[in-house]
Amino acid sequence: MDLLNTLVEKGLRRELPTRDEALAVLATSDDELLDVVAAAGKVRRQWFGRRVKLNYLVNLKSGLCPEDCSYCSQRLGSKAEILKYTWLKPDEAKKAAAAGVAGGAKRVCLVASGRGPTDRDVDRVSQTIEAIKEQHEDVEVCACLGLLSEGQADRLRSAGADAYNHNLNTSEGTYGDITTTHTYADRVDTVQQAQAAGLSACSGLIAGMGETDADLVDVVFSLRELDPDSVPVNFLIPMEGTPLAKEWHLTPQRCLRILAMVRFVCPDVEVRLAGGREVHLRSMQPLALHLVNSIFLGDYLTSEGQSGRTDLDMIADAGFEVEGATTKTLPQHRAPEAGGCGSHEGGCAPCGGGEAAPEPSEVLAARTDLVAVRRRGAGTDLAPNA
Repeated sequence: MDLLNTLVEKGLRRELPTRDEALAVLATSDDELLDVVAAAGKVRRQWFGRRVKLNYLVNLKSGLCPEDCSYCSQRLGSKAEILKYTWLKPDEAKKAAAAGVAGGAKRVCLVASGRGPTDRDVDRVSQTIEAIKEQHEDVEVCACLGLLSEGQADRLRSAGADAYNHNLNTSEGTYGDITTTHTYADRVDTVQQAQAAGLSACSGLIAGMGETDADLVDVVFSLRELDPDSVPVNFLIPMEGTPLAKEWHLTPQRCLRILAMVRFVCPDVEVRLAGGREVHLRSMQPLALHLVNSIFLGDYLTSEGQSGRTDLDMIADAGFEVEGATTKTLPQHRAPEAGGCGSHEGGCAPCGGGEAAPEPSEVLAARTDLVAVRRRGAGTDLAPNA
């Protein structure tokens, strides 16, 4: 396909595709799917070889969030029967992190529900970061605490944090349909605060919330402009008790097309396969490794993932290798001293039309049996999954 040849050439040059080209990837047929994966795989291998970075989530504080994000089981008014607990002590968080590191994780992601941290919360998380770094000097620590206030990113950086995560989640035009208690601009501001403090920015999206193809392209182009070092791609886990519990719009094939589009738009960025991969990609997860260069190991914040051993076997069986602790993830030109990601050629034209979200009758039957609420690890007496 001329389209795929063009996209590969642009990806190898770090050149931005056009919006029409990105939309065309999402519109490819199932007959073309393996060609799409192979093309995006060439771009992935150019910048990351066959390495897969492992990340591990530690949910420091679960549930009881005052925000109303419709996709989240921890949201205000959620009826989801998830684990709910207040802040883990630093030693408890360190123990949880150690399990992930022992399983092969290179980065530990410290997450807490809530609108944003108080200064006391930042002190608490700083103590946790220091405790983890004492035990695992080389491990990367990423904090995800919500909206940041002035000076908080600097304090986290001083405590030893390497990165900060705050996802854009969906397009600016539809953000108000998903969340009303804060704005899209609030999220952009927090990512920029993290970058200004010298933290590696991590910001991504959630697919499967009923968005159009144009919405997906819009948010990925916005991420390219924002220029985070890592872009996690989440697929909505429709948890019972949340407003989006009936939103089962994704198929394995659509997930792969979305990942390929993200890789073409963000060719030299750490693209992370995040929440929902087991639920929506299912037996096609190994194909996604040709598109992403990073995954989460084990469980997520409030739902269970497949076993850490299964993740490691999948990586090996697909012919990839786990990225070592001392290996630099990003290409040299994205190192801080190089001034960021480099080329942003092509500009960002106004968002055009796209396919409407599929009607429920057009998609596969909901697989609610695949959603398992997390009952182990942080906040419990049971061993974690790593």
